[in-house]
Amino acid sequence: MTMTDSLDEVLARAVQWLRDADGLLITAGAGMGVDSGLPDFRGAEGFWRAYPALQAEGVCFEDIANPVAFRQDPARAWGFYGHRLNLYRRTVPHDGYGILRKWADRMEHSAFVFTSNVDGHFQKAGFTEAQVAECHGSIHWLQCVDACRAHLWPADELRAEVDEAHCRLLSPLPACPRCAGMARPNILMFGDGAWIETRTEQQMTRLRNWLSTVRKPVVVELGAGRAIPTVRRFSERSGPRVVRINPREFAIDPSRGVGIAGNALDMLRMLDEMLD
Repeated sequence: MTMTDSLDEVLARAVQWLRDADGLLITAGAGMGVDSGLPDFRGAEGFWRAYPALQAEGVCFEDIANPVAFRQDPARAWGFYGHRLNLYRRTVPHDGYGILRKWADRMEHSAFVFTSNVDGHFQKAGFTEAQVAECHGSIHWLQCVDACRAHLWPADELRAEVDEAHCRLLSPLPACPRCAGMARPNILMFGDGAWIETRTEQQMTRLRNWLSTVRKPVVVELGAGRAIPTVRRFSERSGPRVVRINPREFAIDPSRGVGIAGNALDMLRMLDEMLD
């Protein structure tokens, strides 16, 4: 979007790209989940609003989303991740996911998702495992804290009982079935040298194979900020038809795409009305 482009012109261009495309690449950051009611960890204030017990202890997101936290205070680390697991399980993905699925159904090569979100909501909303690449892993998969044998297993059987007021796990610590040591989520954390990336590598291989079949992709980027620009960079590398939707950080080089200021759900609904 340039200084001379009106919102109507930008939306019309995005709609035309969606009509012309033979494949939909969805790239999504944390802002995609906000419209479902998930907390926004933007800055310390957003994080502490969601976890006041950690604010009282002076613990920031980088401190708790860190493999060291599982060594120093495992009950607190699992209190944080157990709460998130429970939250993601009970939260219903917003209608924007369904809009994206509807668009994909119209395209020859359907859709693929590249997301930094670990909530599993694209799968919960009906995208198949074979259509999703989670570059930071998933809270719905577990691994050994010591990364023994590069083994992963689903968290389906884990029932985390959490004292939310104090952010502490009350139920037994999850254990690795191979070595009986402590388990942790298969999520890429800060300073994480023990993350087992085999599942994500397999997902990325499927994504690259899909991209090789698509002649006219359109990229719809949702809620991906600049603080950790992994998703934004992937969108731009996959352009030039990128539709960047973000309430604040929507700017994009016009040679790469168009930027739309707004939240994910509202802008998806607006585009969908124009497509119909």
